[in-house]
Amino acid sequence: MRRSIAIFLLCCFALYHFGYYVAYFSFNLQIEKNWIEKIYAENLEQGEERLLEIPMSLPYMADEEDFRTTNTQFEKDGKIYRAVKQRYFQDTLQIIYVPDSAKSALDHTIKQWISSLVQDEMPDGKSNSLLSKTFIKDYVQPDNPLEFGWIHVEQKQLIGFIFSAYDNQFLNIDTPPPESV
Repeated sequence: MRRSIAIFLLCCFALYHFGYYVAYFSFNLQIEKNWIEKIYAENLEQGEERLLEIPMSLPYMADEEDFRTTNTQFEKDGKIYRAVKQRYFQDTLQIIYVPDSAKSALDHTIKQWISSLVQDEMPDGKSNSLLSKTFIKDYVQPDNPLEFGWIHVEQKQLIGFIFSAYDNQFLNIDTPPPESV
C-alpha cells in the first residue's frame, strides 16, 4: 500500500513539474495534424494568404508553372507563419504563407504556465527578479531552426528557402538537360 501511494505521489509530482512538456507536445501534434488536413484538403481561407518572394539562382532548376503544396513552419519578424505553397519561377522562390495563430497561442500559453510555476516557487524580492526571468529558459525548449552544413547564418535567422519539396530526388522535369558546347 505504501509503495503504490509513493508511486502515485511521485507521478503527481512529475506531472506538476513536467506536465507542460506533455501538454506542449500533444497539442503541438494536434496542431500539425490540423494543418496537414487543412493544407492538403485546400481548405485555406483566401483572405489571409501572403506571398513572399526570395530571389535566388539555382543551377539546373526548372521553372514551375503551378504552385506545389508544402507544409513548413517558419518565423518572420517574431511571428509564426506556415508556408502552404511554393514554386521556383524565374530565379525566384515564391512562397505563399499564412499566419499560424494556433502555434502562437500554444507557445504563449505554455510560457504563461511556466511563468506561473516559477513565480510560485520564488520568494518576493527585487534581487530575485532577474533570476525569475532567466529561470524560464530551463523550462522552455529552445528554437532550433533548420541548419544545414553548407549554410552559414550569421544571426541565426531563417533564410526562408524550404527544402521539404526537394527531399524527393525523382523530380518530373519536362526540360532537357543543358547541352555541352
